[in-house]
Amino acid sequence: TVSPQTIDSATAGWWLLGISTVYGILFVMPIGGADMPVVIALLNSLSGIAGAFGGLLYGNSIMLIGGILVGASGVILSALMCKAMNRSLLNVLIGNFGGGATSGSAAAGDQVAREATVNDTAIMCAYASRVCIVPGYGLAVAQAQHVCHEFEKSLEAKGVEVYFAIHPVAGRMPGHMNVLLAEADVPYPKLIEMDQANGMMPQTDVVIIVGANDVVNPAAENDPSSPIYGMPIIKVLDAKSVIVMKRSMRPGYAGIENPLFFHEKTKLLFGDAKDTLGKLVTELKTL
Repeated sequence: TVSPQTIDSATAGWWLLGISTVYGILFVMPIGGADMPVVIALLNSLSGIAGAFGGLLYGNSIMLIGGILVGASGVILSALMCKAMNRSLLNVLIGNFGGGATSGSAAAGDQVAREATVNDTAIMCAYASRVCIVPGYGLAVAQAQHVCHEFEKSLEAKGVEVYFAIHPVAGRMPGHMNVLLAEADVPYPKLIEMDQANGMMPQTDVVIIVGANDVVNPAAENDPSSPIYGMPIIKVLDAKSVIVMKRSMRPGYAGIENPLFFHEKTKLLFGDAKDTLGKLVTELKTL
């Protein structure tokens, strides 16, 4: 026989689960896509804090210590990510990066993007002295990290200096690009942080953007009306030429147009990142 107390406890548990689920969804919905790595770090810290309280409740020292470590590291990481984006945590939580999409689309409607071919891109890279690769979430979606490493090695075989410019919030979680490229055995010294990479851009002949969008959007510097205005970016336009690998002309995860695509220094190379990089590797071998 089930007692009334047991029924009440079970009902309360289901209500608590439902309310927590709805609250979690409503908590994350207003937050813009470019801020998502910060949110993930914050949620990780909150899970650690919840674990620490569980350890206190059940008198479990291991759970308590583990929760404190996870919570503290998550808070520190959230603060570092906010500093890297030049935004406060409160601004991240109440902000919305989707608001500028309409005006950006209208502004980009009368502009024309120039398209590059695989052969043109391979020739530009093969005869360059220094090439920078800027990875983004598109690299992860296409699972192109290994062929990207092959592309890097093919360029180095021709005497080209290659480095990777890593934005602190590129991808969908903190350190996403570092983990992907480490998985492909890219040497760690080649992974250059944003500030150092920006200093190297004027001496860079070609920048290859693989699946990155918002982290290279010049509107963050030039357009005060842009939702991402003030966010530090990788200044790819300081280089001599820019090649952007994209599947389509759709905006990035933040939902705003990128004027970089229409700049005179920029050409777009359409297609799946993995397939396109593979074709570039093949083309480089024939040069």
